[in-house]
Amino acid sequence: MTTKLVTNKYNIRPHRPEARAPASDGNAALADDAQALAHPEDAIEAIRREGLSGRQLRAARRNATRHGLAPRSDHDAVRLLRERGIDPFRVDSVLGMMLPGNRRSEPTRTGDDDDAPHLPQAYRGPGTPSEYSPPEHESREVMEIQRDIARRRRRRLALLAARLMVFVMLPTLMAGIYYYRIATPLYATEAEFVIQSVEQEGGMGGFASLFAGTGLATNEDSITVQSYLRSREAMMRLDDDHGFKAHYSQGHIDPLRRLSDGASNEDAYALYQRKVQIGFDPAEGLVQLKVIAADPETSEAFSRALVSYAEEQVDQLTQRLREDQMEGARESFEEAEAAMQAARARVIDLQEDFEILSGDTEVELLTNQIAALESQLIEERLALQEIRSNESPSQGRIAPREARIENLREEVRDLRSQLTEDSEGRQSLARIRSQLTMAESDVEIRQAMMSKSLEQLEQARIEANRQVRYLSMGVSPVAPDSPTHPRAFENTLVAFLIMLGLYLLVSMTASILREQVSS
Repeated sequence: MTTKLVTNKYNIRPHRPEARAPASDGNAALADDAQALAHPEDAIEAIRREGLSGRQLRAARRNATRHGLAPRSDHDAVRLLRERGIDPFRVDSVLGMMLPGNRRSEPTRTGDDDDAPHLPQAYRGPGTPSEYSPPEHESREVMEIQRDIARRRRRRLALLAARLMVFVMLPTLMAGIYYYRIATPLYATEAEFVIQSVEQEGGMGGFASLFAGTGLATNEDSITVQSYLRSREAMMRLDDDHGFKAHYSQGHIDPLRRLSDGASNEDAYALYQRKVQIGFDPAEGLVQLKVIAADPETSEAFSRALVSYAEEQVDQLTQRLREDQMEGARESFEEAEAAMQAARARVIDLQEDFEILSGDTEVELLTNQIAALESQLIEERLALQEIRSNESPSQGRIAPREARIENLREEVRDLRSQLTEDSEGRQSLARIRSQLTMAESDVEIRQAMMSKSLEQLEQARIEANRQVRYLSMGVSPVAPDSPTHPRAFENTLVAFLIMLGLYLLVSMTASILREQVSS
């Protein structure tokens, strides 16, 4: 590009020698030149036989292009340069060619010698000042080129500064004015709480006991409470209890943060999500609550209200499960108790009907009576045998003995019949004893079942107490005494970085597209 500029500045034109009569002594040389020009292929073939290196050929191609030639190949470039009397392998920069001390010596023409090389000559137009010598004129042209490059750089820097001012600095300035002068100061109240359980490590076994008493045991409950505090239900409840919409619709709040009058629940919920920030630490199970309001008292009131909502939600998490467990155990106990009372009533009815307190006692009593009568019967028999063993037994002694033995037998028979035989209007003692035994066994079974139900009821009560969740405050809400928002410097810096990033992104995209289109 520099070569083109210099050539255009100097108006270099190829020197064409005037037609003159050939000298008589140069006819042979002219004939050889004419033959070389007539057969360039032979000259190129001779150049190839010289064994030139690739570096020399590339230098010759560059020199030929620099001198305005159009060679068909590297060897043709060597041929064209030699025909014009130029060293094909000389490497000179454009600036070196222009400076006076580094100018390549040009062969001079003497007389009318047609064999002298015809090199391009500098041409000055009619408006070119003649008071400057050629070296000084070339230095002036170089300085003009340098000044032009400097002007272009200054113009590009000015355009860059203007673009940065319009697209980066001006939006940053507007953001700074807003944050420092217009934005309403807001107050943030922070609170932290954790959801704990009364479950003890001894009440759990296996792998679950490893997490008893840690935050991992109540992560699900913490996530549930966190989701509830972020919900529309919590926002609507806060609005009904403490006037969330009315607070953010006050006139002294700046327009960007103010909630318009008659705003819908969706608009209020979008603002609620920005002003009520809830975080959760899964490692510790800690729920972090941050409420932003236009005054510190309202911020603290909103924070305490949300904490109370969280407590109610925690109480409701396991209430249904605890109630179901207790209700089932209580119903089972009541049924067992009613069955036991019915069995006891049946035993009492049997005792009243049969007039017997206990079947075993009556059987034992009759058995003892039968045993005593049997003993007396045996004694009477023995005594009767002793009387009959005499040679002349007395009938007066035998008859009473026999009558007594018969009475004893009859009494034993009657007692035995009471044990095993039913009489008119009266059941046997065996049957009565069997019924009483079955009724008493039923009472014992019902009593055991009631005891088991009572144990299950107590166990259910213990399990219900273990499943109780409660909210423990780590950091209580305290109203701040100075505004915490907006953070003017930080927000302005963020706005600057955002606008700068967008500008760089758009600039790089435009440069890439321009390069692709131009290529």
